[in-house]
Amino acid sequence: MEIKSEAVKPKESATQKTTAVKSTEAAKEVYNVVKSLYTQAQQAMAAKAPIAWLMVGCLAEEILKAMEVVPVYPENYAAVCAAKKAAQPFIGKAEAAGYSSADCGYARTGIGYAIARQEMGMIPPFAPLGGMADPQMLIGSSYACDTRYKWFQTLARYMDVPYCAVDVVHPPADITVTEVEDYYLDYQVDELKRLVAFVEKHTGKKMDYDKLSELVNIAEQTRKAWSHCYEMRKAVPGPMPTQDMLSCVVPGKFNPSAPEALAFYRRLENELQYRIDHKIGVVDEEKYRLMFIGLPPWHGMKIFNYLESLGAVCVIENIYYPGKPSERAARFSDPLRRMAADEMYRWAEMWGKMGQDGTQPEIDWMRRWVDEYKVDGILIHTARSCRLSATMQVTFRNILQDFVKIPILSIESDIIDERSYSEAQVKAQIDAFMEILASSKKEPASKGRTKPS
Repeated sequence: MEIKSEAVKPKESATQKTTAVKSTEAAKEVYNVVKSLYTQAQQAMAAKAPIAWLMVGCLAEEILKAMEVVPVYPENYAAVCAAKKAAQPFIGKAEAAGYSSADCGYARTGIGYAIARQEMGMIPPFAPLGGMADPQMLIGSSYACDTRYKWFQTLARYMDVPYCAVDVVHPPADITVTEVEDYYLDYQVDELKRLVAFVEKHTGKKMDYDKLSELVNIAEQTRKAWSHCYEMRKAVPGPMPTQDMLSCVVPGKFNPSAPEALAFYRRLENELQYRIDHKIGVVDEEKYRLMFIGLPPWHGMKIFNYLESLGAVCVIENIYYPGKPSERAARFSDPLRRMAADEMYRWAEMWGKMGQDGTQPEIDWMRRWVDEYKVDGILIHTARSCRLSATMQVTFRNILQDFVKIPILSIESDIIDERSYSEAQVKAQIDAFMEILASSKKEPASKGRTKPS
């Protein structure tokens, strides 16, 4: 059973608070972590240290840190702008320059920021957290979607700095032939070597491979602790809601090789264990456990608190799961090969165990999570400007309903652009969804069938 959203009405107000109330102490720390990342970059700019804007997933984090280049992530900055109701001026700049409202909200915010920076000859004074420090280079990626590749190519024109795109390969999950594995791995290592050469050229520094190895080791430990936190969230009542983890991705996504990031996730592990041991949940009475699918509406995160006011907690989400570090990658001593192998095998090791009944591994993954996290219903957020996630969601929803007979609610807005969001309408949909959840709980759902009918 499923509820689909109708045409979205204009938003009611641009002044309402958007951030969600957090349950865990670790999540409450994250805003200061975010501020420190932008402050450090601004200090680096004042000291004339090299700065790079880069994409999540371009495999450049440890390479840059080893060469003393400060990373800045425009994708994260777009989310910051949305949460602070400060993205629309940048989006307006991008659309006035001819970029479509159907283009990625992250990209429109980043491009609009670059246009404003170019027009004003300075970091826009209205930019949240003091803005993004000016880059000396841009590092993009082929990872995930076409928009991301073209976005940084566009930024290079506005910012007038050199651009390097890293091709990040994702081979089939069931790769077992050594010759094929080696081909993919060698190719990825060559891409990372090309990135190293690019950074060396534009900084005048040589790579310190001993330092790089240290950073890679820390990043692996960080991901291991981070992924363990996901496993801990299977507990009932749920110790940590989706909005908390969506905040807590910051150290792992944007600073994984820092000792502070590893320490953060170890504190989170300790906090979650305490909450589990003492049966501390997100709400006093956890009536419904939900899975969240899709990129979140960063401009309207308090909707998760509305769900909680009705006894529904999003206990797990499919986005930003880091995966466990690859044991197969650990055999490599060369840091570049280890980085490439971990990226290639991390998902293959997880997905290769799934899809055994002919379904897509991603579907099997979420289907298993429905059982493991004792999920009563699914909330899907369709981001209008993210073709990649929106297209897959149709498939996910249709096939999931063949396997798991639990209610599914689909809502639609955008990740950054608040013009497509109506809080009143979404709340009305949730109210109706709660009635269906209550009804379905009276008759236990049939879960985990091995074959759809």
